[in-house]
Amino acid sequence: MTTLAGGTAAFNPEKDGPARDALTVLQPGFTGTTAPDWLLRRLGEGLASVGLFGRNIATPEQLAALTAQLRAERDDVLVAIDEEGGDVTRLEVRGGSSFPGNHALGAVDDTELTRAVARELGRRLAACGVNLNWAPSADVNSNPANPVIGVRSFGADPGLVARHTAAYVTGLQSAGVAACTKHFPGHGDTAVDSHHALPRIDAAADLLDARDLAPFRAAIAAGSRAVMSAHIVVPALDPDRPATLSPRILTGLLRGELGYDGLIVTDGMEMRAIADTYGIERGSVLAIAAGADAICVGGGLADDETVRRLRDALVAAVRSGELPEERLADAARRVRELASWTAGAAGAATAPDTEVGLRAARRALRVTGGASFTPLTEAPYVASFAPVANIAVGDETPWGVAAELARLLPGTGTGGFAGETAGPDALAAAGKRRIVAVVRDEHRHPWMSAALDTLLAARPDTVVVEMGVPQAPARGALHLATYGAARVCGQAAAEVIAGV
Repeated sequence: MTTLAGGTAAFNPEKDGPARDALTVLQPGFTGTTAPDWLLRRLGEGLASVGLFGRNIATPEQLAALTAQLRAERDDVLVAIDEEGGDVTRLEVRGGSSFPGNHALGAVDDTELTRAVARELGRRLAACGVNLNWAPSADVNSNPANPVIGVRSFGADPGLVARHTAAYVTGLQSAGVAACTKHFPGHGDTAVDSHHALPRIDAAADLLDARDLAPFRAAIAAGSRAVMSAHIVVPALDPDRPATLSPRILTGLLRGELGYDGLIVTDGMEMRAIADTYGIERGSVLAIAAGADAICVGGGLADDETVRRLRDALVAAVRSGELPEERLADAARRVRELASWTAGAAGAATAPDTEVGLRAARRALRVTGGASFTPLTEAPYVASFAPVANIAVGDETPWGVAAELARLLPGTGTGGFAGETAGPDALAAAGKRRIVAVVRDEHRHPWMSAALDTLLAARPDTVVVEMGVPQAPARGALHLATYGAARVCGQAAAEVIAGV
């Protein structure tokens, strides 16, 4: 028997329908590379989904053993992961992704290539026992100052984003892994990161319809099994509540107007856009009432106490009449339906294509000034200029070109620099060695532009590699735009620099 927080009547999760359904709609995370006892117990009580992050993954073999451990407790468990490829990787969190991100794929603009990349990514996930991917990002990166989307978007053109979103969905799901298209109704026009605060998009309804909703229409038409909501306020759609908590947006727009009938998943409820304004318990109740079916929580909160608190909050809301029991039951039904789909959705038998990510990264590379450039034959000094990584990307994953250049040109040196003294500091550290300056989103960071000014004034032969959104003018003896900072993007750039 369990007692609700606040001392209300006890219930038995084995027999109490709302209690089981409340567990069913949660998608919690956990710490460690094996499943803790509390998580296995909750799976037996009704929990139907588990979210994985970089902290849970050491090797493909370990991940496969972990998912097998979960399925030994519940054979139809949804095992979800935030694996976008590119800058946002969990499978290869410590080494960098074998796949370029969306922006690189959009730069190539070959939907068959996007489909092939997503299919191979899905094949690797399925081989490890993962059956739900919180991807792709369908956001139209219409605001160049966006601090959280950027290279996670296919681009700034709605038509391009729409066709590549659809291709990604079909490719991923052809491998038997459910796609979760995000962040509805579109996070691309924000200047605030919803991990830290509540963003607002002040765009007219007709612009939102033509720009931000187009990729979601394409994803729905392509059969996306899940859609993730955004923690953003869009006054033209709902002036009062963020999308995750809005009946107008989730039920009225997504279900009603767009005709979507799959699973609606919230973005992480521990993100400050919700946690600091509503709290995760209240936010979870409002989200389910608004039309969400699954509560993603666990990127930062990953323990049994969080699961208990959210379960109890949902059950208490049902008992008080605030949350209709039928709505909670319908949400749980949709979770079980997706679990059933994944159980029967064995991917097509296709041969592994382990080089598709590198081929894509090479095709995405944009080279300026190459006609007069002589490839390097001696080890250079790589000066990396980067802002603090956003939470979605994290700071665990290596990025840049230094590791790949060191493989091609042994003895390559490297250092990271930031702030007002970044340029002089990099010059001093490089000494007489040729400089390769690596930046991310130079257009958003005046200190970064100033650092390049300093380097190029003193050393005009500096090579510049832009690994973010290439908005700033190309400059340097050679300028390479990779459209992302995945490991394969760095490899593609290093090959050009070294003339391989």
